[in-house]
Amino acid sequence: MKSLLGSVTLLAALLASPINAGKSFSDRVMERYARPEKFSQPIQERRPLHERQAGFKFLTNATQPYLVDSLPDVPFDIGEMYSGNIPISYANVSRNLFFVFYPKLGDSVDEVTIWLNGGPGCSSLEGFFQENGPFVWQPGTLAPVQNPYSWVNLTNMLWVEQPVGTGFAQGTPNATSQYDIAADFISFFKNFQDIFGIKSFKIYVTGESYAGRYVPYISAAMLDQNDTTYYDLSGALVYDPCIGEFVSIQEEYVAVPYVIENNNILNINASFLAELENLHETCGYAAYLEKYFTFPASGVQPPLYFNYTLEGDCDVFDLIDEAALEVNPCFDIYEIVEQCPLLSDVLGFPTQLVDDVYSTTYFNRTDVKTAMHAPLDVSWEECANGVFVGEGGPQGEGDLAPDPIQGVLPQVIEATNRVLVGNGDFDMIIITNGTLLAIQNMTWNGALGFTERPSTPINITLPDLMYAGVYDENGYDGIDGPQGIMGVQHFERGLMWVETFQSGHMQPEFQPRVAYRHLQWLLGQTDMI
Repeated sequence: MKSLLGSVTLLAALLASPINAGKSFSDRVMERYARPEKFSQPIQERRPLHERQAGFKFLTNATQPYLVDSLPDVPFDIGEMYSGNIPISYANVSRNLFFVFYPKLGDSVDEVTIWLNGGPGCSSLEGFFQENGPFVWQPGTLAPVQNPYSWVNLTNMLWVEQPVGTGFAQGTPNATSQYDIAADFISFFKNFQDIFGIKSFKIYVTGESYAGRYVPYISAAMLDQNDTTYYDLSGALVYDPCIGEFVSIQEEYVAVPYVIENNNILNINASFLAELENLHETCGYAAYLEKYFTFPASGVQPPLYFNYTLEGDCDVFDLIDEAALEVNPCFDIYEIVEQCPLLSDVLGFPTQLVDDVYSTTYFNRTDVKTAMHAPLDVSWEECANGVFVGEGGPQGEGDLAPDPIQGVLPQVIEATNRVLVGNGDFDMIIITNGTLLAIQNMTWNGALGFTERPSTPINITLPDLMYAGVYDENGYDGIDGPQGIMGVQHFERGLMWVETFQSGHMQPEFQPRVAYRHLQWLLGQTDMI
């Protein structure tokens, strides 16, 4: 990390360069930030569909109805893309899941990587349109741009809106457990493979947030089929995942140390910080961490369930959230460095402009629905409620199944020896040390937790691909090189742990270069990240 003095010196040197000769300091600074045309990408001319489709890899009579010609407001050739609804079972076509499928760019590969967003009830179109898709329309920007770190550079990508009730996925929700959701998914996925002629492909299941539950259960359900023609599971990845008892372990118990470590960002006042530290001690959180947050693991952790009625006085997590909002009214629990103003978002979260270009959420526009073969009568939301039936489960979400960290996730690790679990350090809704603490309570391949504290650095040597032209055109040649040390990695017994520096909850959005490297490891393209 560059020092403030170093940054000031660099700025002075740049402003004194030949291209700035004869201009005042203020003129040079204003010119540097007043050239929006320098930040636009060249527009690729759209070619007629009949000219493009000759080289399409998956286009057949069966897939033709799902082919997407173009997308509104996407000003360039979108390539080969398919989307639409596919039934979970042809016995009841009214229950279906919505997908976007984008083949790998360049050489073909016999593999498919599935991406799932979480919630429960959040759409995977967020991942497609703002994280790892071929083009992204980020909050606060005027138009979509091509994504040089898209995962379609490496693998065939399938984004799926699931379970029923999420996004464009149609039908009446009836899932009472993760087992129900997994059963629906693998039935849908088999139908998808039959349509697209995908057989004996290696399969990688990936996702983030509540997909920390979806991914292990779906992956385990694939393994249980004992059918490598349709379900050749080869690895899994979960970012900032809901694993363990995530309210206690991933939020409450680790919240106060997180504030102390990041208070230069959060700016909690000293007196309130002292109150939090006292609660951290008196509520038993400090003693718990001292006993169980060890390497190697000191033993199996006791079952936990945070009871807001009985333990409300120890809800330090919500106290911190409220205090952070007082200091920063635009505080974002998903990325703690976020500042005002709230950025408009074409997906409607956390806000969008009214009576402007974003007045209608992108995927709720009729022209977008028509282009993507989505149901016109469905009102699309980024996150929906009610995808589970019933009030059971440890989080009151109908999830009656065992904790995935204790059951199905070890099964996936042991079967594939290629599972990645990672957390972003600017994420407060799922805190890095909380995820690592959950791992220390998991037994896989004959041992409990990691035997060593993760410490191996992640050195990202991939140069900047998104802003290189911007830097060059503005006289900053040479600054757009590799990122350098951007995290920590640790591999034991088939499980890779990654901690990502300077990333919030959505790692492919906030640190796309780092996430790109993670995927290369998952696909077996590199031994280390």
